[in-house]
Amino acid sequence: MTTTSTTPTDGSSLGSPHHYRLAILALSMGGFAIGTTEFVSMGLLPQLARAVQVSNPVAGHAISSYAVGVVVGAPLVAFLGSRWPRRGLLMGLMAAFALGNAATALATSYPGLLVARFAAGLPHGAYFGVASLVAASLARPGREGRAVASVMLGLSFANVLGVPAATWLGQTLDWRAAYWLVSVLGLLTLALVALYIPSRPGDRESHWRRELAALGQPQVLLTLLAGAVGFGGMFAVYTYIVPTLTEVGGLSESVAPVFLLAFGLGMIGGTWAAGEMASWSVFRSMFIGGAGQGVLLLAFAWLAPYAWLTLPVLFGITFTGSILVVNLQLRLMHVSGDAQTMGAAMNHASLNIANALGAWLGGLVIAAGLGYRAPGVVGAALALVGVVVLYVSLHLHRTELARAGCDLT
Repeated sequence: MTTTSTTPTDGSSLGSPHHYRLAILALSMGGFAIGTTEFVSMGLLPQLARAVQVSNPVAGHAISSYAVGVVVGAPLVAFLGSRWPRRGLLMGLMAAFALGNAATALATSYPGLLVARFAAGLPHGAYFGVASLVAASLARPGREGRAVASVMLGLSFANVLGVPAATWLGQTLDWRAAYWLVSVLGLLTLALVALYIPSRPGDRESHWRRELAALGQPQVLLTLLAGAVGFGGMFAVYTYIVPTLTEVGGLSESVAPVFLLAFGLGMIGGTWAAGEMASWSVFRSMFIGGAGQGVLLLAFAWLAPYAWLTLPVLFGITFTGSILVVNLQLRLMHVSGDAQTMGAAMNHASLNIANALGAWLGGLVIAAGLGYRAPGVVGAALALVGVVVLYVSLHLHRTELARAGCDLT
């Protein structure tokens, strides 16, 4: 079993470790801003509904609209921006992100809100993909996985710091203030990228046909499928965590933030661990993340009546899930060949499909009368399917190496 690699590195061009850390901080700040806007709408849903005069379930379509924007934006930006210098592309994505969130803050109607959230989601997947490629290119050899994980830590910290802070701001002042805050974070990221990311020419040989061809490669498709299905298990539980704690575990809604904090801390720990594990083996790390998540999702379904016992389980679910996500990103950067912009950007598109799939299937079993423990079982099944997809990918990988006469290490 082999460890994947990314693009050639030249971290020495930054001049010092201090400059490198500032560059990674600039990239992770974008992840922090994106993570904040992705999840803050869930906490401000009643305010959004009242503002545009619709019901809460209808206002929830604004969350779906953002996810659709992510799925559409990732390949679209890869088509159009693959030849751009990556620093300029990152700056353009952050400018579009800031505008989309400003438009959200200015929305006065339901259609306007949907359009604004769709626009805010367009840069999401492409930003993480391009930022991961840039981070890997700046790292010393052998530390590419740690660099990519550092960028992803911005998203993890958003769930612990950014989302609670923006939610509090939106509930205390006005819901629009939360999106103005996120817009400012986007502009701050733009400035940091301009200051600390080195300028390099784009790939003039890139073409949209080459980027599109990445989606036809079996290993790319299998990796995307593993993310879209395997990571959906976490969302099957996460989406319905509050009613599960109250109706099955007998707890008050007031303790829900403690459990959500466990989710966020698990993401931080798992993202850090993923960077360390990637230097050992990306493939093994994906298997450990996927299988571990499946076992813990099943444990959650079993322990749900004993709600406080699920606290470390919830931490573990996002810990293992984050290991899977970071290494899926690294795997895509490797197997997409010359179409790295497309490959790297599509990871978060697949994860947003996972979000929609997990939430839909979890709601389906609840509506069928199977109760709030059922999403845990559904989540474990999705994780298992994801592991099977990874096994197919590994088998194909070994077959390709054998045909090329390479050793299977």
